[in-house]
Amino acid sequence: MLPEDASLIPWFYAGYCVSSAGVARLPVGVVKDALFAALNLFSVASIFFQLPGARLPAFAAYFAAVCAFYVVARLTARREGWLPWLAFFAPIALLVAVRAAPLQLLARHSSTLSRKLLLEPEFSVAAFFLGLSYLAFRCSRLVLEVRNGAAPMPGLLRYLGFAFFMPVMPVGPIHTWKDHCLGLDGKAERVPVAAALTRIAVGLAKSTFIGGLFNQLGYSQLLLDGRLHRWPDFLVACVSYYLFLYLNFSGACDAAIGMAALAGIPVPENFDTPLAARNLKDFWNRWHITLSEYMRDIVFAPLSKKLVGAFGVQNAQHAMAVTMVVVFLLIGIWHGPGWNYAAFGLVHALGVAGNHYYVLWLKRRLTLQQWRAYQSSPWIRRSATALTFAYVAASLFLFANSPLEMREIFHVVR
Repeated sequence: MLPEDASLIPWFYAGYCVSSAGVARLPVGVVKDALFAALNLFSVASIFFQLPGARLPAFAAYFAAVCAFYVVARLTARREGWLPWLAFFAPIALLVAVRAAPLQLLARHSSTLSRKLLLEPEFSVAAFFLGLSYLAFRCSRLVLEVRNGAAPMPGLLRYLGFAFFMPVMPVGPIHTWKDHCLGLDGKAERVPVAAALTRIAVGLAKSTFIGGLFNQLGYSQLLLDGRLHRWPDFLVACVSYYLFLYLNFSGACDAAIGMAALAGIPVPENFDTPLAARNLKDFWNRWHITLSEYMRDIVFAPLSKKLVGAFGVQNAQHAMAVTMVVVFLLIGIWHGPGWNYAAFGLVHALGVAGNHYYVLWLKRRLTLQQWRAYQSSPWIRRSATALTFAYVAASLFLFANSPLEMREIFHVVR
């Protein structure tokens, strides 16, 4: 999702679309890579400087860190043994350091930071590093692509153009280095300009207009208005926030995919009608798809393999369930440092693991014919979809509100 103070796409996004389309038509070479890198660096810097606060030092630190990632990747990505993992974990380490910065401890030695925390208790250093999560995931996956021979090691200019690829910086999706190279080299399927522009327009309408309407009925706008509310208002806020989040996030991704298409870069879809998901596993196959795929490839597959090896094939299903819990706890923590995000991840972990065991139980009890009838039943499908929708909407209460806001909501809802 875009930051609140950057939710309306700035004017330079239109300039980026025109400029990137022009750069995309240039022949492959160093000049094209240099112009593409400069265009994306300028665009990302422009976003930084539109946000409040001391952005120049933050952007300079960002740029220096990415250059350091490149040097480490260049030196280690093709080595044997454990050395490539240095390059893989370097972006992740920065992400963790920024997200988990001990501000309360640092404030004891800085009067400026102390005053900042007093005025803004929810302040986080991460606010100064727009899109750090998506950059960290792209750059870490690049190392594995190079190590596994799926794509060549980039030059510095191409690396900068990939790391700071403006359309996907604020909101994702997490696209791969291999696809980025195919787009830059003109080997990817081109999307017609009219289709790309339509995708951008639809995305902006979803994220800014339609999503904004539902946001008016969300938690902060509806319930925290200084008045007492009844429980029906709380239910309206639950559903409205879910719809706002979907429209805002998926709309921003639509705009990002459309802008990337104008530059000739294929970016994967990030949503596939998640509101129609039959269960939580199905939901995460449809919601923030690129994050789910990243966690599947980087965490779930190797960890489940290790656990099966440690506890035996007879316990493979339990090993998979434990891995699911770990993955969703990490997803929750990734969204923020507060306990509410960890609780959000835990709720989804328990839901996915519960569905995992429920399916195993059904398959043991039902014949193949009965299982097929169960799967194809429209009534079961509708009931399961409604329950999944309600479960996700309820869980987002943890995601949407800080602990302080939760206490306020429980105080005003009667």
